[in-house]
Amino acid sequence: MKHPKKKKDDSTVQLEDHLESDLLKQLKAVKSDLTKQQEEKEEALRQEKIKERKEKEKNKSFEELLDESSLNWKEYK
Repeated sequence: MKHPKKKKDDSTVQLEDHLESDLLKQLKAVKSDLTKQQEEKEEALRQEKIKERKEKEKNKSFEELLDESSLNWKEYK
């Protein structure tokens, strides 16, 4: 009945245990490059959204700005 424990030990063998160290280093380098590229894409997308939001804010009409204002402009008449 202690055989399941032996099977569990066999299942902990990792793929990296069977790969050559050079191949493993190459795969890790590719992974880090892809991760870096993905982070750069996300940052560029975030910057683009910020730029679009600022441009949209800059191009608002006077009426839109008044509508968004929280002040009661009738008090100043």
